[in-house]
This record gives sequence, C-alpha cells and structure tokens, in this order.
Amino acid sequence: MLRSYGVSRCQQHEEFHREIAPAWLMRESGYEQPIMTSQSVLRSTFGYETFRPGQEEIVDALVKGDDVLAVMPTGAGKSLCYQVPALVRGGLAIVVSPLVALMQDQVSALKLAGVQAETINSAQTREENVAVWRSVSRGETRLLYLSPERLMTDRMLAALQACDVRLIAVDEAHCMSQWGASFRPEYDMLSGLRPSFPGVPIGAFTATADERTRRDIVRKLTGGKARVFVSGFDRPNIRLTVETKSNTGKQLLRFLEEHEGESGIVYALSRNSAEKLAEKLQENGYRALAYHAGLSAENRADTQNVFMAEKGVIVCATIAFGMGIDKPDVRFVFHADLPSSLDAYYQEIGRAGRDGEAAEAHMVFGKQDIVMRRKFIDQEEAGEERRRREVKRLNALVDYAQTLDCRRQALLSYFGEASEACGNCDICLGTSAPVDSPTSIRTRRKSAAMADPRSDALLQRLKALRMKISRTARVPPYVVFSDKSLIDMAAKVPLTKWDFGEVHGVGEAKLERFADIFLTEIRAFVQENAAGKRA
Repeated sequence: MLRSYGVSRCQQHEEFHREIAPAWLMRESGYEQPIMTSQSVLRSTFGYETFRPGQEEIVDALVKGDDVLAVMPTGAGKSLCYQVPALVRGGLAIVVSPLVALMQDQVSALKLAGVQAETINSAQTREENVAVWRSVSRGETRLLYLSPERLMTDRMLAALQACDVRLIAVDEAHCMSQWGASFRPEYDMLSGLRPSFPGVPIGAFTATADERTRRDIVRKLTGGKARVFVSGFDRPNIRLTVETKSNTGKQLLRFLEEHEGESGIVYALSRNSAEKLAEKLQENGYRALAYHAGLSAENRADTQNVFMAEKGVIVCATIAFGMGIDKPDVRFVFHADLPSSLDAYYQEIGRAGRDGEAAEAHMVFGKQDIVMRRKFIDQEEAGEERRRREVKRLNALVDYAQTLDCRRQALLSYFGEASEACGNCDICLGTSAPVDSPTSIRTRRKSAAMADPRSDALLQRLKALRMKISRTARVPPYVVFSDKSLIDMAAKVPLTKWDFGEVHGVGEAKLERFADIFLTEIRAFVQENAAGKRA
C-alpha cells in the first residue's frame, strides 16, 4: 500500500488504482494503461504476485538485452523467464522448441492468458501455417514457436530478419552440445543465430547441463559472452529410491500399491518391455498405456492427450516419452531399466512432482542393465572420445545406484552442487520412515484437505468444471487453471470479479474469460450449502 502521507485522499485513491488495480477495472474507470514492466506483466498476464526464486534475475537480464544461459531444475518455471521479457521488450520473440506437442501446449496456454502466440509446424496444414505467417509479418504475433530445423532454413531466416525480432529463446538448449547426453544434430544449426540476428538477446534454457556442456552452449549460441545462471538442481519433494532388480513386473505392482489412483510414468529400455509392462498393469486393473517410437504418430498423440487430461493414468514408455511433458500432478516415475546416464535420470525423474507436492522416483537395478547399456555404447557409430565419455556417464549412474550414502548428495554432487543428507531417500530413511517422510506428508495433506469437507467438495466441482472447459477447448486441464489455482479458489471462495482476480494464476485475460463461469459455479455451491444448513 502507499506510504506517502503528504498527498490528498483523491490522489491516494488514484495512485492506489494505478498501482494495484487490474487493467479491466482501470479501463472501466477511465484510467490509461500503466507502463509495462516485468512485475506488471507477471501480475496482469499470468496472475502471479511474485517471481519464483531464481526467475527475476534472469528476466531482468533478458529485458536489459543481455545474452543468458539459465540452468534451472524441471518445474522451476523456465518458460516464464522468457515469456515475460518477450512481452516487456515488445516486437517479436522467437522461441525454439524441439517438440510439436510442447509448442502447441505453450501456445494454447499463452492464448488463454491473452498473449498473441503462434507456432508454425508440420502438424498444421499449409493454409494454417500461411495464416500464422501473415499474422507475424503484420506485427500481430508476440511469440512465435519454431523447431530448430524449421527456423534455420535460409528462407525462414531471411523472412524473420525483415521482422522486428527483439528476443530469441532456445528451450532444451542442452541438445545443442556434443558434450551433453542428449545431443541432437538439428540443434547444432542454432550456432548460426548470433550472426543472423546481431544485437538481439538470446536466452538459452535447460534443466540439466554440467560445466563443460554449459561452456559449449554459450560458445555456440553467443560467442562465449552470455551471463550464466545456475539454479539449484535439488527437487526435495521427490523421494529417491533404488532396489535390486529381481522380478520387474512384481516389483512394479508392489510399488504401485503405495500409489493407488495416481498418475505416473514407467520407463523401460525397449518397446517390447514397455508394451509388456502396460499389459501386466492392465491385467491387474490399472489404466496403463504404452508409448514408444514404434507406434503411429496419432496413437502417440492420443496417449499423451489422455495422460495430460485425466487422472490415474500410467504410461509405460521408452525415452521417446517425456520431453515437454508438463503435467503437474505426476506422482511417481518408475525406472524398470537403467537409464543411459545420470543426466537422463535427472531429466526423467523431473517429470514427477512439478506441483511441489510429494512424489517418488524409484528404480530397479541389476547387473544385466550395465551389460546392456555398455553394449549400446559399443554399438554406437561414434568416435572413441564420445564412447569414453558415455562410459564415464554410465559409471557415474552405476555409482549412484550402488551408493551407501545419501542419494541426493550423490546426485547433486554430479552437477557440482554440495548438499546435506536429505532425509528423503531410501539410504537416509533406512527401513523405517520418519515422521516427515513423503508418505506421511501426503497423508497429512489429504487430514488437511478433508478438514473442511465443504472446501474439498468445492474443489472437486471446480476440477469437474475445468475438465469440461478443457475438453471443449481441446487443451490439457492445467492450461485452463493449475491445481494450485483451483485449490486457492476453493479456499478463498471468491464471489465477485474483483475477488476472482486475486486468485493465484488469474491474469487479465483469464479474468475476463473465466470469471463468470467459475463464479456461477462457486455461487451455486455456496447457495446449496446455505440451503442445506437451513434445512
């Protein structure tokens, strides 16, 4: 609130509105729009009061015009770190992303937030892509999502050079480093961005990159002059557990007894293993689906859509599934086979617990896994140097699986981060879990949710309404509102448009688009409960 006492009440009233009133109220009151800043964009567009730790410094650097490499843990809000600067800087921002599904989800979410975002990709018709380009060339589009191979064609580069490009963001930037575990040749073409767009700030974003990989990304993208931000790699809400492999199917079923009705991912080494595990789960009453590169594009898209939109779905997959998966309530990741490296393991377990709630990463590990992984490395058509590097990565993962010390310490140490014993891995917990284990935390959160049955009943109605809207709009439910937003809505029980604007994650566009429909549901719920009390 205002701290200046030497102004009139009228002046205070006007300053109050300019400082905190949402733009829809300012327009109705005859006020002009305030100057666009990172904070105003964060509040008015995305509906957040404050940045998460580590975000603001990155946003400020990009707004200023600096090149940036940001290494942030999965779920830390990387996309906001380039979306906010894109809107503050104005003009056109180019976002490089590896997957069509990821681009489409982000574009859908931005459009619901009132941002003019578009994508040009192979899943759209030529007519759709032409219409998008016309919007770009007219200066109407703020963020344009492209794959690296589509962006780095001579024709596309020449066309974009004629536009008012003011920011370039490269997502999953580790894919462009040959020192990384997930090198993709098409990403290597992005080294031509700096000479093609001199003076345009470039932001590179990734969840996993050791020091050598970071240096390689900065050298290729920016000529070695980027500011590097490395946030902590720790995801303390994810419990880390490993057990000796005996019978994978039985071990998976036993593990799932503690995760009844929850969504999760089971990673397997081969397509055949993924399908067999899905079949076994189906036979035991679980809603499980297989996902791998051998399935049709339509089948894979259907599986991903079901997983994103519905609860209690388990996907048994190869590594073909995961990049770009932004489902907040994935409660577990189960590795039926050894991943290729600690880098890959970290990325894959990072798909769990993005909502900050308790989650578990469990891996079954056997010596046969090591033999198979070494065989894969030997069969790679790569130089001796890369083979040695991959063997070193595999050995680091094996050391992690066999450690007798805190697993989180071992994992974070690999990325150069020191930590205390975590108390949230099988080594720290021993045979008996302490009071604050993930299981007990989850149980308490569920004594808390039911403490007020009306609040829980309202939350379920709001989730049902969100599902209805998401199916009509053909977008994942979290694109409409996150679980955190609905929980805040059920707790605050907003009855006016002003109150609804104070809910977490409600920006101007969502306020205009969704306030009436959600307020109608909330008011109906309140009236029904009032009538029940009178009766």
